[in-house]
Amino acid sequence: MYELAQAISTSDEKTTLRQLICTLRAACKKCFLRTEIIQVFAEHCQRSQKLQCFLHSSSISKLIQYTHEIILEEESTWFVVRPRIASQEVWRLSADLTQFERMSLQALLDVRDRSVNSYQPNILEIDLSGFYKNSPNLSDSRNIGQGLAFLNRYLCNQILTQPQYCLDILFELLHKLHYDGVPLLINDRIKSGTHLAQQMRQVISFLCQQPDAEPQKNFYFHLQELGFEPGWGNTAARVCETLHLLLRLIDNPQPAILEAFVSRIPAIFRVTLISIHGWVAQEGVLGKDETLGQVIYVLEQARSLENQLQKEIELAGLDLLGIKPHVIILTRLIPNCQGTFCNLPLEKIQGTENAWILRVPFGEYNPEVTNNWISKFEVWPYLEKFAQDAEKELLAQFSGKPHLIIGNYTDGNLVAFLLARKLKVIHCNIAHSLEKPKYLFSNLYWQDLEATYHFSAQFTADLITMNAADFIVTSSYQEIVGTPDTMGQYESYKYFTMPHLYHVVDGIDLFSPKFNVVPPGVNEEIFFPYSQKEDRDSTTRTRLQELLFTQKDEQILGHLDDLKKRPILTIAPITAIKNLTGLAECFGKSQALQQHCNLIIVTSKLHPEAASNPEEASEIQKLHNIINQYHLNNKLRWIGMRIPSRDIGEIYRIVADNRGIYVHYAHFEAFGRSILEAMISGLPTFATQFGGALEIIEDRENGFYLNPTDFAGTSQKILHFLEQCDANPEYWLEVSEWMTERIQHKYNWHLHTNQLILLAKISGFWNFVAPDDNEARLRYMETLFHLIYKPRADKILEQHMQHNY
Repeated sequence: MYELAQAISTSDEKTTLRQLICTLRAACKKCFLRTEIIQVFAEHCQRSQKLQCFLHSSSISKLIQYTHEIILEEESTWFVVRPRIASQEVWRLSADLTQFERMSLQALLDVRDRSVNSYQPNILEIDLSGFYKNSPNLSDSRNIGQGLAFLNRYLCNQILTQPQYCLDILFELLHKLHYDGVPLLINDRIKSGTHLAQQMRQVISFLCQQPDAEPQKNFYFHLQELGFEPGWGNTAARVCETLHLLLRLIDNPQPAILEAFVSRIPAIFRVTLISIHGWVAQEGVLGKDETLGQVIYVLEQARSLENQLQKEIELAGLDLLGIKPHVIILTRLIPNCQGTFCNLPLEKIQGTENAWILRVPFGEYNPEVTNNWISKFEVWPYLEKFAQDAEKELLAQFSGKPHLIIGNYTDGNLVAFLLARKLKVIHCNIAHSLEKPKYLFSNLYWQDLEATYHFSAQFTADLITMNAADFIVTSSYQEIVGTPDTMGQYESYKYFTMPHLYHVVDGIDLFSPKFNVVPPGVNEEIFFPYSQKEDRDSTTRTRLQELLFTQKDEQILGHLDDLKKRPILTIAPITAIKNLTGLAECFGKSQALQQHCNLIIVTSKLHPEAASNPEEASEIQKLHNIINQYHLNNKLRWIGMRIPSRDIGEIYRIVADNRGIYVHYAHFEAFGRSILEAMISGLPTFATQFGGALEIIEDRENGFYLNPTDFAGTSQKILHFLEQCDANPEYWLEVSEWMTERIQHKYNWHLHTNQLILLAKISGFWNFVAPDDNEARLRYMETLFHLIYKPRADKILEQHMQHNY
């Protein structure tokens, strides 16, 4: 950056920089973000009749491209630059443009406070860098999110350089494995690592004389006398393979061998998934738009986990001991359940043998609040007591401790932290979508937003849980560190200020191997290709065709004059961030799109009076206004009713039958389940360029990413695709098949669950090897919980005790 600044200061570009800063100052604001800065620079170049090479290749243009924020002070201009992914720098330019010096993050946080007149000297600073300083870290930002692969390599190097020590560690790890007091893998007859290696060779010699398919029960007692317990395999061949893997790991450690061996260690049998604030049930769930996706996710994940764990138990030969997997979704019990099953303490998950929803009520405070559903922004006062009560219920249901706790969203992860800390259990953090990056300057203006969102409690809880977790599962790389042009969700917690509360100087290590990209799957019983005619119900198809195209109902707006046009489908909650109004306006402004297509919008509501909050009511009314403004009633269908998932699956397929497309036009989408669902159904899918969709679609020459702020560009991309389809009908089929295959091969629950269980096992091994570093970090998290989080939560509780909902 310094070289760029020097190049600018010693050339004619210095005048351009001065003019640019003057233009920004004329806007009468202090903070400018990247998009604003680029736009102002482009407009300046146009007014000044600069050549295109100046706009794109000059030193000042490079500085602008790297700059993500400019803050103006009277005597200086501050540049927050991001020269590469996961790397940020702060530079201050003097008023006379003669000095360009690098500044500390602490200085930047002070400047941000001053920019909103909230500067406070000697504010609390949170710095977590010390807990990661001596831990193994990735060095290349391209490998962020591949923590499992990194740890495998690191652990193999440790075995290679310290073979005897690692052999002893492996012995101790295997020796401590048990299931409710029943030893697994090895027993007390084996005394050391060296003894283990000797006995393994003797067992392998014995097994080589047995038929490959010989059941474990036929040689169980012989192996037990040699020091080996069940868990190595269900047949002679399987036991032999597992022992060979361990010998190869000791003799010639390689990441693939380590991963293969660890995947066979029987260490995970009981799993708790925590999802607090939703209507977590299966049938008759009214739900809320903010919780519907998470309920689907945890239910599908629970089914997949039980199925995978059962397979592992059988392959390990542990069904001989009567061991079965046990999966529990932990949520809150809601007494006023509005016709749902959310007031049942225990509910079996459909399609499983031993997976359950366990509901624990919030403690006795103000029943006018706690007897009802509570928004994710209001749950904070009840989570500590909930964790204490849930601990007793979980221990009773499991008849022991869980082996893995998976938190979902901030509230679920805070409970997971409290439970995992108390029970000494592996904690997996899945945030899905962090709130902080969704709301512009939410941390800077937290005091103005506190009454509505209580961000002080939530952002503190985020810091605690993401640092306390043994490993973090994200759906995409962008979720962690974004793109060259945009900051990632976790990256936004690297440093930030909450004026008058604290400064975060270093909030998370983005290069930590705890980050792992493990995308979710899609329920292939519900969402499958339109071409699978034999799996489709003709009665359902006819009913939903009428719903989409012709049926009249008070919850449906609009009719279609020309049913031969290609349908554009979008399915989403009607919130500002999902941007259905933007898609409708884009469609309304493009006569060409209207000539080629009909627009079908599927949401849960149609009328403002049905809205759950003012923002939703505003978006509903705005969509009505756009439809009226552009006279879209005969080219658009808005279906405003809650539709079951099975019917949604058929809706995608019906649109595919009609050679339509799917459009996801959100301002930002962390991942996007509907994108998976549409693609696997065979619908060519266009999605926002902001968020995880970048990785799902893999754009094929940039044809399927959309900028939701660029209506003209959006129309052009969609029309270009449709013109190609009109010219060559096989093109639609080609794209449809490619998108289906991509989801089937990369985004499925089998892959997700395999990786998740393997991560839990590797994390357990890592914690066994290096427990001291974890303990210090967890103590720090407890301090933040008691000194910052709890006082903030208590203030919310005071408000809840004083009023009725």
